[in-house]
Parts: sequence; C-alpha cells; structure tokens
Amino acid sequence: MKKGKIFVISGPSGSGKTTLLEKVLKGKEIRKKFARSVSLTTRPKRTGEASGRHYFFVSREDFKERLKAKKILEWTKYLGYYYATPRDFVEKQLKSGKNIALCLDLRGARQLKRLYPGNTVTVFIAPPSLGELKGRIEGRCKKTKKKEIRQRLLMARREIRASRHYDYSLLNEDLQQAVKVLKQIILREENG
Repeated sequence: MKKGKIFVISGPSGSGKTTLLEKVLKGKEIRKKFARSVSLTTRPKRTGEASGRHYFFVSREDFKERLKAKKILEWTKYLGYYYATPRDFVEKQLKSGKNIALCLDLRGARQLKRLYPGNTVTVFIAPPSLGELKGRIEGRCKKTKKKEIRQRLLMARREIRASRHYDYSLLNEDLQQAVKVLKQIILREENG
C-alpha cells in the first residue's frame, strides 16, 4: 500500500491558510483521500469554534502530560498558548495510505519535513500586504488587543521572510484563485 503524504500549510495569522485548506478539502476528488489533522491547543475557544473540529481544547497540565508521554509530534507556543499535532493520528493515517493536511507554523513545518522528508510537502500562504493582514486580524476578532495585533504583525514579517524555505509559496489575494492553485499543488504532489 502507498504511504500517505503530509501537506503542511503555513502562513501568518490572518493569511487565510485555514479557510483555504477547508475549501480545498471540501472538493470531492480530494476529500476522500485526505484526513485533516486537528491540533491540540491550550488557548480558550473563540466564538463559533467547536472542540474536535477546529481544535482539541486542553488544559496546560494535560498538554504537558501528553508532551512528556511523547504523544505530540510537534508543538509550539504562540502568544502564551501551546499548539500541537497529536502523533498517533498522523502515524495511523500515513500507514493507512491517507494524506494529511495540517496548518502549522514555521517551526512545525520544519519539524515535519525533518521527520518525514520524503512525504512532506510545504506550502506557504502569503497575504497581499501587511496592511491587508492587519485588517483581517482586526476583523476576525473584534476584541484583539493592539499589543497582540503588533505581535502578530511582527511575527508575520519574520514568517514572510522565511517563506523561501517552503516547497511552494502562494499569494492569497483572491480567495477563489488561491483555492484553485492550492488544489492544483495538492493534486500534482499527491499523484507524483
């Protein structure tokens, strides 16, 4: 049986990476071949988020226990909260021949590329501009503090500079066009 591939989608907060990935995975020809990994996080739920669909919301103690037990494949701390990929889910899907799609930061993308070099494809989603990105961040969560917006924009600059280390870089200026390009990348790599 052919082993599955890992598709890592990265980009600054507000770049649209999660929206793009969700739209691509809804397509019939891709949906049946993919499993979307759901990350663990210690951050509180936002309005409209569901545990098990958007994230698995866990306590810091639970997170640390999983990390110690090596049940976490990769993890990061972002704005005071932990985010991680469950190891057992990824291993099970790859062995069954399913592809996995993950939204991860730069560090997580590097970690998976290191652990699964022949099976990991990395795609960076870039915003049209930092001004547009700021508007998206402010619009997504009205209660986002100015300090947090500044931190996210500083991090976005670093992430954009590091995008050259990805297999692909995709500008998300027009959502429908970006969905089309991401779908093409995934189908080419999945069949290759």
